[in-house]
Amino acid sequence: MITAAASMSALGLGLGLLLGAAARKFHVETPPIVDELEALLPGTNCGQCGFAGCRGAAEAVAEGTAPVTLCPPGGRDVALQLAEVTGSDCGCGAAGGADLSGMAEAEPMIAFIFEDHCTGCTKCFKRCPTDAIVGAAKQIHTVIWDACIGCDACVEVCPTEAILLRRKPRTLQGWYWEKPAQPFATRGTEAVS
Repeated sequence: MITAAASMSALGLGLGLLLGAAARKFHVETPPIVDELEALLPGTNCGQCGFAGCRGAAEAVAEGTAPVTLCPPGGRDVALQLAEVTGSDCGCGAAGGADLSGMAEAEPMIAFIFEDHCTGCTKCFKRCPTDAIVGAAKQIHTVIWDACIGCDACVEVCPTEAILLRRKPRTLQGWYWEKPAQPFATRGTEAVS
């Protein structure tokens, strides 16, 4: 028994040293801009942008192969921040060439499950990137509002169409300001002239 434990310990130590040496030899440095862009993205890895996760999206934006408007959950605010970091011009005060004119302002949305149509197939919570759906096989599912990012992944896979996206309800914990109809700068100039 002692021999088996010693041999397994030696094997684990040897393989660990081998993996450590391989990690040092084959280490690839990523540009610091990729880390900065990834920090700006929501970090939910929902896949709405067409990439496997936020890291892949940040790498594509840094390379210039993806537009700064690629993140639907982040909306216009994240696109503006990405444009500032990458130096793209959006014609809206940020530096660089991104066109944000067609990008609508992101409104907080969450998934809602009609419980009378839910069959408990479990397809929805297997696709949820933030584990916002609670339920079990052949049981009714529900959504945890604070965890839902409104990524639409569960809506696509629901076979009974029991899930849809709704506006995020306003509570004391999730209250947000409405965007003004006109920017404040134009309101002030109208009043002056």
